[in-house]
Amino acid sequence: MPNAVSLLRTARLARSAKPFLARGGFKRERCAGCRLVPSHCMCAVRPSVATRAGVCLLMADIEPLKPTNTGWLIADVVADTFAFGWMRTDTDPALLALLSDPQWQPYVVFPGQYAAPERVVASVSSPDPARGGTAKRPLFILFDGTWAEARKMFSRSPYLDLLPVLSLQPEQITQYKLRRSGRDDHFCTSEVAALCMNLAGEHAAEQTLEAYLAVFTHHYLNAKNQQPIAWDGAAHQRLRELSAMPLS
Repeated sequence: MPNAVSLLRTARLARSAKPFLARGGFKRERCAGCRLVPSHCMCAVRPSVATRAGVCLLMADIEPLKPTNTGWLIADVVADTFAFGWMRTDTDPALLALLSDPQWQPYVVFPGQYAAPERVVASVSSPDPARGGTAKRPLFILFDGTWAEARKMFSRSPYLDLLPVLSLQPEQITQYKLRRSGRDDHFCTSEVAALCMNLAGEHAAEQTLEAYLAVFTHHYLNAKNQQPIAWDGAAHQRLRELSAMPLS
């Protein structure tokens, strides 16, 4: 079944006047599910984790089309992932409905120095056992695009202005290898989602996202370099171990 990012990608392709050609990538047939060449397809290892938290991806115009995009990894792992194309002058009514849904507590995930101090938080609300364990489910709003695009989406989306800004303070550096960046503190979208899941206590989803990204990186780079897949390598073994763990 197509995930939220795949559906957005299909809709974006339908609006395209000409085929999208990724810079620096391989110009061969790609699997519709994982965007890799068929010989390196990873759809067979697609994981899924039951989570209380959800993810809302606001995606820059061509981001769903990029083969190095990691938003689709989130949508595979976290069932309650929603994906919307960002536009400055037109907001999807379904996005506004999601943000106002009473079951969710949305958090805009962005560095705190770009927001008013009173909006910035460093943690998310957890269910209170004294109240029967009830609380709104955290919904992490992630900007999926380049850093410049993310800043534009953050500053030019007035419907987000009243929402808390979750400022992450990661202790590690990025492990993303598929696009160039001059800074180790610029994380790819799936890494940000893993950090959010950690804050929400969703450690199975956090670890699965990390392992799934490692598998994707291995498949993508080996396809690009025309090398075979190491199905028994460390990345695949870790993902299999996590997939075999019982659900809590």
